[in-house]
Amino acid sequence: MTGNNNSRNTNKLVVPEARQALNQMKTEIANELGLSNYDNMDKGNLTARQNGYVGGYITKRLVEQAQRNMSNNTPQR
Repeated sequence: MTGNNNSRNTNKLVVPEARQALNQMKTEIANELGLSNYDNMDKGNLTARQNGYVGGYITKRLVEQAQRNMSNNTPQR
């Protein structure tokens, strides 16, 4: 890695229209984990565990949503 780019998110969204919903989910999860004002917080001041929890819970929720959508869209035989 070159340089320290804490303020720049380099993740590319497959569906850019989902950015606002993902940011809202991230904020809600951070609040549930006791990290208030997460949007304006310097993530570099958080522990790897704190940042990991937020990302892990986002992934968990997205997988749950995908599974629900898949089960609702299963063709009936």
